[in-house]
Amino acid sequence: MTTLATEAQTHSSAPDPAQAGSQPEDPKPDHPKPDHPKPEVREGAFGNARALSCRECGHEVELGPQYACPECFGPLEVTYDFPAVTRAQIEAGPPNIWRYQALLPVPDDITESPNTEPGFTRLLKADNLARELGLSALWVKDDSTNPTNSFKDRVVACALSAARELGAKVFACPSTGNLANAVAAAGARAGIPTVVFIPADLERPKQINSAVYTDRLVAVNGTYDDVNRLASEIAGEEEGWAFVNVNVRPFYAEGSKTLGYEIAEQLGWRLPDQIVIPVASGSQLTKVDKALRELVTLGLVEDKPYRIFGAQATGCSPVATAYKAGVDAIRPVKPDTIAKSLAIGNPADGVYVLDICRRTGGAVEDVGDDEVRAGILLLARTEGIFTETAGGTTVACLKKLVESGRLDPALETVVINTGMGLKTLDAVADSVGPAATIDPSYAAFTATGLA
Repeated sequence: MTTLATEAQTHSSAPDPAQAGSQPEDPKPDHPKPDHPKPEVREGAFGNARALSCRECGHEVELGPQYACPECFGPLEVTYDFPAVTRAQIEAGPPNIWRYQALLPVPDDITESPNTEPGFTRLLKADNLARELGLSALWVKDDSTNPTNSFKDRVVACALSAARELGAKVFACPSTGNLANAVAAAGARAGIPTVVFIPADLERPKQINSAVYTDRLVAVNGTYDDVNRLASEIAGEEEGWAFVNVNVRPFYAEGSKTLGYEIAEQLGWRLPDQIVIPVASGSQLTKVDKALRELVTLGLVEDKPYRIFGAQATGCSPVATAYKAGVDAIRPVKPDTIAKSLAIGNPADGVYVLDICRRTGGAVEDVGDDEVRAGILLLARTEGIFTETAGGTTVACLKKLVESGRLDPALETVVINTGMGLKTLDAVADSVGPAATIDPSYAAFTATGLA
């Protein structure tokens, strides 16, 4: 097997596939892009996946480390020739994402390869939060219980499989934090060297959570979009580097489908009426929608209408802004929010988020930093779930959507919690603390009024 090759786009008019809408720099004339060898893969390396298909023009290319359409430079995604799949077959699988192996771009023997085995996280009936918000039925899909405490373990597991099959020498990513944690841990488990790139001002706990798994954590002065552009350049220059959300992005993104699969299975093989999903790049939301449509096509669930809502922080809300303005174009912004895991100012899948939310009758909402903090406390104090700022954003947007009448309180709703609050302690550190500091006596206690 040869080492991983890249197909980095160099045309000056082409969108950067890793961040749609931005423009990659042309290579300098005296420094031509390396001609990497084409990787050879074993039969069945990508399971039932058939090709990579352009989401814009439909052009198909063979499966491999490509992420931009050679015809129109649009983003590529995995397409399949699915076999007949039954509920019983899925239910007999392992208690992780590999129970859906037949629906993912991974080989039949994926469970034999060392990985973090993420997924099949709990779906909690959130009756207390439902009463607080006036909802009839609410569930929390809690992905904070994944191996590195965020949903990113799902997407990284699929990217790792592709990287391994393509003979990668280095496993890497640009990240707002959770992805760096997941990549570093997965690389350690698989025995593949990792290099992860983060904005230098990232929350300290997320930096530590990555650095414990790898000694090659690189902090970059700039925003996530700056970090991502650097990663795209490195991916085009360095042979054998698998950047999970750049040159193996189509495979990586498919991991988010497992959230949709699990929600439907855990609801008793049925679709929810409404789902509220945080939006950073927008990939998670688009793949949950893809998963639900695939389940219908495969006859695993009954078809019915469902509504999808996106949640953003106001300090980085280009998709919500476009939605509210009724336009299709996403105008990039410079992030300024405590929700750093959502701080992608130029979201790659933003236009597709708009399409899905409009098609399903949903919406894209945004909330300010104080509302994010309030959302964290609301979920913690009603359901005992400590979410990070992304989850606080989602819960706060759920509340705002109910209050504005755009989300129907009579319909069954699922809200996705993507990460653990211990990673973003600073966000609520000044909002919580002892209710009282007292002397060790019963009289002092009763004086607090807490009895």
